[in-house]
Amino acid sequence: MRTKRVLRIIAVSLFLVGLLGACSGQKSSDVTSVSDAQDDAGSETGLEETGQVIDAGRNTGSGGERPVPAELKTIPEEYYQAADQQGTLVELTYNTYESKTYEQKSKKLTKRAIVYLPYGYSEDKKYNVFYLMHGGWGNETTTLGTLENPNSFKNVIDHAIENGEAEPLIIVCPTYNNESPRDSADYTLAFYTLTVNYHNELVNDLIPAVEGAYSTYAASTSPEDIQNSRDHRAFGGFSMGSVTTWYTFVNCLDEFRYFLPMSGAMDYEGDDVDAAVTASGHSPVDFFIYAITGTDDFECGHFTRQLEGMLGMSSGNFISTDSEESGNVAFRIKDGYSHDGRAAMEYTYNGLLWFWN
Repeated sequence: MRTKRVLRIIAVSLFLVGLLGACSGQKSSDVTSVSDAQDDAGSETGLEETGQVIDAGRNTGSGGERPVPAELKTIPEEYYQAADQQGTLVELTYNTYESKTYEQKSKKLTKRAIVYLPYGYSEDKKYNVFYLMHGGWGNETTTLGTLENPNSFKNVIDHAIENGEAEPLIIVCPTYNNESPRDSADYTLAFYTLTVNYHNELVNDLIPAVEGAYSTYAASTSPEDIQNSRDHRAFGGFSMGSVTTWYTFVNCLDEFRYFLPMSGAMDYEGDDVDAAVTASGHSPVDFFIYAITGTDDFECGHFTRQLEGMLGMSSGNFISTDSEESGNVAFRIKDGYSHDGRAAMEYTYNGLLWFWN
């Protein structure tokens, strides 16, 4: 059974070769209907034949003042072209330690992150920060490109901010790759080690490097000030980046309030995520998960089972909702969307439209 699951998730990772790395030329197709759509896989994904996500056994909240849109927005075609008001990509290097033995600090590494600074960035303003992880076969340049050759998704972000759809924010694209650029292509290493342990580097090295260099809501880079500014920090990722997002949730609730997992689940066993919330001392009002996948995504079933398992926990730590005031998990399933670059960009775009807006 374990071997079958591993083989299935390996197949998921194989699709990531052409994901956000192809963003420089890939555009969205026609608008499709959103969320609660019927999945060809039927009950395996947790969807009824009517196309409604099953509510039985869920912890469910009611309405509120900060709603999560029922439908995901399609990226406007013109957003893939350069905006008038363009943000800036910068390169940030920082020191960390090899993930497998981080606690022993046996091998020091120098790593790089690509950082997006919004148009008009000023040290006189404070900015929210979104840490956005790539998928398998990727690296820190996969999502937004390089300083010399930005991907078209940077244009999308520029337009969203220019048009007032998204709050001006800092976006950080790191990598869970460690000793080799090929780490991301090693499924066993990435899924069972690097994504699991990445939180050490994230909290101890990357966040202080980013928020010590740029103007954020953290008064300093001390652990206390980073935790005190958690409301202004989000983490997300697609596929293997989504796996990293779940492990960040499990380990970093003190540092992050918002999470955007997209089409990638943990090797979920029972109440792992639920136990992490209880152990953290945080209550359901202290965090929010915006989870997204597509009906034609082969991770849909795996992803949905994890979400349904969380929402069915007797602890009440996870509450399905369409509003931040009444719960902490908004789950959207995009009709007709697969495990590809279009999905990754549009899900991320929709997260940006909601976070802090």
